[in-house]
Amino acid sequence: MSSSPNSDPIRDLLTRAKAIAVVGLSDSPLRASHGVSAYMQAHGYKIIPVNPMISESLGEKAYSSLLEVRKKIDIVNVFRRPEFVDEIVDQTIKLKVPALWLQEDVINEPAAARARNAGIFVVMDRCILKEHRARFR
Repeated sequence: MSSSPNSDPIRDLLTRAKAIAVVGLSDSPLRASHGVSAYMQAHGYKIIPVNPMISESLGEKAYSSLLEVRKKIDIVNVFRRPEFVDEIVDQTIKLKVPALWLQEDVINEPAAARARNAGIFVVMDRCILKEHRARFR
């Protein structure tokens, strides 16, 4: 990504991305993962739920793991506790997904470093909804 003084790699990512696989997406409207994903869906992104405990969310078929998804994924957005991020990073690397987004309070620096070393753009401990809203009002 460009490093000019006016560059905004998050804006660039959110402009390019079309499909977001949401690991830990709930089918309950009361959960943050559901509200954030509904917002992103309303703003034109294809949401791909990844959660073995549900069959669908937001009108989309859910998958048990990232490795089951046969669609192009532009961002893996993670709503799981930090101890689960290692496996998610392994799958993200295997699928060659260009970006990994770890939501607020999802912090796993060693896993993020592995993803970066594999050429993946990583955003950690930030809310994709808040970042989108700040850039695209």
